[in-house]
Amino acid sequence: MAYKVDHEYDYLFKIVLIGDSGVGKSNILSRFTRNEFCLESKSTIGVEFATRTLQVEGKTVKAQIWDTAGQERAVSTEDAQGLAESESLSFMETSALEAYNIEKAFQTVLLDIYEIIRKKALAAQESASGPGVPQGTVINVNNMSDNGDKKACCPT
Repeated sequence: MAYKVDHEYDYLFKIVLIGDSGVGKSNILSRFTRNEFCLESKSTIGVEFATRTLQVEGKTVKAQIWDTAGQERAVSTEDAQGLAESESLSFMETSALEAYNIEKAFQTVLLDIYEIIRKKALAAQESASGPGVPQGTVINVNNMSDNGDKKACCPT
């Protein structure tokens, strides 16, 4: 029996949601993948994931979002924003309850990942076809003189 792929895609990007227990990671995942929110959601045990396929600059991207159990230790908003600015990272507050910035946050992350992949692929392509590729050395054997002394060219 042959298996049929549900969705064709150009890229598969995996995203891991981390943060303190009870901050809404599961609802962020649910809001992005199914546009649902549950006030009575239970704590995640272990890891769960969901997927959503969307278009990023004309390419089909399957986003696989992993929701972790809240064992990490988050920081203050100011500290997070300061770190993001110092490291040139994106910073965006979201609300799964109000459906605020959820779509934008994931689209921003997926576009950033896509741009990194695209730049790396372009750099690899340029280095493979650019002038930096070593060229062979041509040795013209017709110009070598034959003086009959085999010891000069051949070990005994």
